[in-house]
Amino acid sequence: MTRVISSPANCGSQKWLQTAVNEKTNILNTAILKHLPDNVNQTISWYSPIKSDDHAEYRDDEFLRRLNAELLTRSLSSFWPRLGPQWDGLGKTSDGKLLLIEAKSHIAEICSPPSLASRNSLDKINSSFDEVKKGFGIRTKVDWSATFYQYTNRIAHLYLLRVLNNLPAYLVFLYFLNDKEMNGPTSKEEWQGAVKLLEIYMHLPPKHKLSDYIFHVYLDISLLQ
Repeated sequence: MTRVISSPANCGSQKWLQTAVNEKTNILNTAILKHLPDNVNQTISWYSPIKSDDHAEYRDDEFLRRLNAELLTRSLSSFWPRLGPQWDGLGKTSDGKLLLIEAKSHIAEICSPPSLASRNSLDKINSSFDEVKKGFGIRTKVDWSATFYQYTNRIAHLYLLRVLNNLPAYLVFLYFLNDKEMNGPTSKEEWQGAVKLLEIYMHLPPKHKLSDYIFHVYLDISLLQ
């Protein structure tokens, strides 16, 4: 399915992202816009997860249609098999920047399971991962389709949009603080430590060609309650 109804979430990152997008939009927008270049007088329009759309989340070609984004140089189907990343949130700034949101409220969410794709699909996934790793200058054979697969497939899709199709896309990792119900981190330093370990494991260099287009945003849920 390219459209997945998620209404309404009652806990965790899904709940807090739905709350932020639909009820505390200014707080969310402010937290994100400060990371973006040329952000003066900019606004964000949200296309997912929207209450009037059953808080639906999107994947495959449908996430591109929601953003009105067209891949003119390299197609999604040539880069990734069906049932690719299901985006937690999708937005666009008033000057046309595309925002791909991945939200987390506790550290265990980072440890996603390996890809369950078929052999043919996994071959295509790993071929694209190899292309991204080469673009990053990563020469090790670390398997990006295994541990932390959710993190790496999001980065790969940003590579498709930003590097291979020259679209103004940004990947926003949104980390919620003080989600006590989920035993989540209480400080951004806890998140930063977990992410640093992940990036070391995946051999992601501190600086690569997508570094300026990936943001780690921290938002305390006390501002959303």
